[in-house]
Formats: sequence, C-alpha cells, structure tokens
Amino acid sequence: MESGPGSSTVRMEKMSRYIFTAPGWPASLVILVILGLLIELLARRLDLSYEWFGILGFVIPGILAFLLTRPLIIIQNRQMTWNRGALLAVSCTLFSCLITLIGLILLPLLLDLCYAISLGFIFGVRLLVLVSIADYRTTRMVIPASVQSITGWLLVSLILPATFPVLAPMLMILFGTGFSILIWLIDRPLYRAFHIRGLKFLNAFIAHLTDGDKGMEDFFRDIGQEAWIPQVSIFFKREGKKDIIFTIPNVHPGPMGDIGGGNLPSILRGRFEEEMMVAHGCATHDYNLVSESEIDKIVDAVNNTRDNLQWHSTATKPGRMQSGTVSLLYQRIGNALLMISTRSPDKTEDIDFGIGHAIICEGHKITPHIGFVDAHNCLGDEIDVILPGTRTAHEYFTAASLAMDRWNEEPVWPLQAGYAHLPLPYTREEGIGDIGLQVLVTKTAGVTTAYILIDGNNMAPGVRERIRDEVLVMVDEAEVMTTDTHVVNTISGKNPVGMRISPEDLISHVLEGVEKALEDCSDAQAAGSSATCSGVVIFGSDSIAQLASIVNTILVYVVPFSAGMLLLAVVLSVIGYMVIT
Repeated sequence: MESGPGSSTVRMEKMSRYIFTAPGWPASLVILVILGLLIELLARRLDLSYEWFGILGFVIPGILAFLLTRPLIIIQNRQMTWNRGALLAVSCTLFSCLITLIGLILLPLLLDLCYAISLGFIFGVRLLVLVSIADYRTTRMVIPASVQSITGWLLVSLILPATFPVLAPMLMILFGTGFSILIWLIDRPLYRAFHIRGLKFLNAFIAHLTDGDKGMEDFFRDIGQEAWIPQVSIFFKREGKKDIIFTIPNVHPGPMGDIGGGNLPSILRGRFEEEMMVAHGCATHDYNLVSESEIDKIVDAVNNTRDNLQWHSTATKPGRMQSGTVSLLYQRIGNALLMISTRSPDKTEDIDFGIGHAIICEGHKITPHIGFVDAHNCLGDEIDVILPGTRTAHEYFTAASLAMDRWNEEPVWPLQAGYAHLPLPYTREEGIGDIGLQVLVTKTAGVTTAYILIDGNNMAPGVRERIRDEVLVMVDEAEVMTTDTHVVNTISGKNPVGMRISPEDLISHVLEGVEKALEDCSDAQAAGSSATCSGVVIFGSDSIAQLASIVNTILVYVVPFSAGMLLLAVVLSVIGYMVIT
C-alpha cells in the first residue's frame, strides 16, 4: 500500500474512534444518584451544616436536567435522545463532584467558591456538547444547557453562605462566555475556508447516525467539484432470459452509510430493468458523490450508449497476468476487454482515479471499451490508497498493458454466459450490503470463468483465497470482488467481508451461486459500452484534503486553548470571589 495526500479522507475516517454509543439512560441515572449520595455522605461526615448538600446540589439538578433537556430541544425542532441526555447529565454531575470535592476535603472555607466554579464549568460543557449534537446556534442552546446549573444554584443557595447566590450566576456567565468563544473558534476555520458551519456539519452527522437524516449532503455539495467520469459497461443478452449488465463506475461508493454515494451499487442496480453487477473501478474518497441524486447522471450516461451497442457472440479464453504484487484476470468479451485486478494476499485499499484513467486511455489503442476493475478484496491494518507514480501503480499499469498486448493474439470462440443472484442472510453490521452475492459465469471453448461479486467493503485477509480455492474445483478460472459499498460503514472505516461472519458459511453461499450460474449458462451476445458521466459533483481532491487538514488542525489546538481558557476562568473566579467577600 502507498500513502500520501490521497489518504486525507482516510485520516478523517480514523477520527471515528472518537465516536461512541451512549449507554442506556437507566444506567446513567443510577450512576448519577450514586455520585450524589456519596457526596451527601461525605458532606454529613465533614459538617452537619451541609446536610442535604449531595441531594440538593447533585441528584436533583442532574435528574431535572435529564428530564428537561430533551423536551427543550425537541420544541425547537431538533433531536436529542434520552440516552444522550442522561449521559450528559451524569457526566456533568461527575465533573461537578470532582471540583466540589476540592472544597469539601482540601479547602472547606472555599466550598462555596468550588461549587460555584463547578456550576459555571458544567454550564459551559453542556453548552459545548449541545451545540455539537443538537443545534449549532449557541443562543438557542443556552436555556437547555443552563438547567442543571441554575437548579443547583437555586437549591444550594439554601445551604451555602450569602456570597454564593451572587457568586454562582457570575461564574456561570463567565464560563458560558469562555465556552462560547471556544465554540466560535472551532466553527471559524471551516466557515472561512468553505462558508460552512463546522458545528452545523457535526449536527448533521449526529442526525445521520440517529435517524438516517441526509442533511450532510448539503455540506458536501457546497465543497464539491464537477467531474467528467468514464464508465465502461458490458451488456449481455440471451434468448429467453433476462439481460445482464456488468458496469464499472469510476466514482467511489462513499463516504459512509446511505450518505452521498454510500449505497451506489444497490441504487444503480435498481435503476435498470436488466440484472446489473456494479463492480468497483478506480476511485478514492475524493470521488465520493456529494448526493444520491448524482447517481441519476450515471444512469443517464449508461442509457445513452444503448443505441450504439455493437453485439458480438464471441469471447477469448480467460488469461492472467502477473506484475510484481498485482495479479490481473483478463478476458476479451465481444468488443470489450474486461480486467479484474488484485494484490491479495498483499493488502489493498482504493486505487487512485488517475491510475485507472491512464489504463483506460492506453487501452483505446485496441478498443474503446476497457473495463478495469479493482477487485478490492484484501484489507490490511492500515487504510492507504494506491497513488500514481508509485511502484504499485506501475505494477498495475504493466499488468494491464500485458493483457492489452494479447488482444489480437488469442482466438475468439462462441460465448455462453450465466448469472445468479443470491440475497445473503447477513446484515450491514456484519459487512454485507443490500445486494448480497452475484455471480457471472462465462464459458468459451469449454473454459469456464466465474466473476464473483459480493456487496461489501473489501475482504478480511485470506478470505479471497479460501473462496477462490473452493470455486476453482467447479470452474477453470475465477476472481472474487467486492462492490466497496459503504452502507456497511456507518461509523468505522473497517468492516470487511469475512471479519464478522464465518468464511466457511460464506463459501457455502458462493458455491451455491456459482452452481446456479453454471446451470443458467446459455448462448450469449455481448456488447461493450463506454459512457462519459458529465458534470458529476464529487468531493474533489483539493476540497477533501483541505477539509481534513482543517479538522486535524482544530483537534490539535482545541485542547491547549481549552486548558488555557479554563485556567483563566478559574483565576477570574477567584478574583471575583475575593471582590465579593
């Protein structure tokens, strides 16, 4: 694998490690109550005048914040789950307890100051969290964010000295202002570069994870670029049977889930009456579609080639070329050259668009229809793309050139084709997309070739070899591919075929599919098709690299800035306390 600038989106995928699922709200509330009771017991042991401090200062404010936060957000037409509300309440209760313990144990004379600081701090934290996950507009989140702090202030004013009722609201304003500045600084870089609100983008991302909302596509379109993309297809027709299309988009089925082109293979397949196999061409995340609606341009481009199809009833026997780590299965089918590339057992992620485009252009010296497929069938620990100019890119180009040289050297024979489609009993979470399994079998001069396509995103190491070894008992040549669908990657960038399901179980389904495709074999005609998908809006290499760079920079500076801001707020709190007292 090669790394470089093209891995910018990959770095963004790795940020998914910061995302987690909130625990159930009952568990969070139990922890919240326990924390409050522990403070209550400690306060009573240290000073009986602090009786009910744990209940009034922590338990009741935390529970009230849990009960009110979600309704206050929903009435503003935003979403907030009970689980997230409870997690936020218990987290802020924990922060408040830790800060207050300094006053209870180490500085009992400054307990009112410590608790006031804790109220200001959790108000700021809640404000930051709510503008991140619910509504990016800070002013609309002030009231939901302040519930826990205001409740603690009102109730504990009955217990603590007379300075506390004055000090607490001052510190809430102080910390709220500080966190508002932090929110502005987080939001500013993306707005200056793309005129998009970073926290609004984060809101849309959370909404997608929560209920499948596609608001993120509006942001992608704002930073997207138009592109003119070649797409090669091979049409098959057989007497009395449904036609087949094997198509190779050179756009990327990402970025994740159903956003953009994440479900490109299934959606594209559903737009055609024929049985369609959507293989993975040469494209990285830079070539993600900004919106599902962009698929319409691909559909139109493919359909526009129908009038110019030239049908042939012949094909060559399959062949295989090796160049370094690259193994290439090739076959001339009608007037098209189909090439399936793999580096397995060496690890491979996406191949840069420039490599595939160069191969297609080189092949035009023999035929207009060069179908080059990235089998996408061996995922390693690191997710790095193959870039132009690297040794691996040269190996791909060399293997393809060797296959092209055989165009006029090998005889053609009558063609038979068979097809099978098997929905698989697995979920997206298990690494299998909506299509399941598809198998195309060609037979020429008694030699059978199986093109096996699984709707998934890459394969666990060794799975391709295990499947292929079993299939080669039934056919003479075979390759196993994945579509690179990203519906199996809602959050994590890794969910390859064979990682969460047993390869043995999968093999049994593949063998069944190959058997059905062999039984379906009959005389066929094939026609190559080369389309240009015009004006397709993709992420674009410059935009996605800049976006990744900005996000990485924000993550770097936000921690030290936050620490400095909190230190300044604490110092100002002490000064304010001294002035009041």
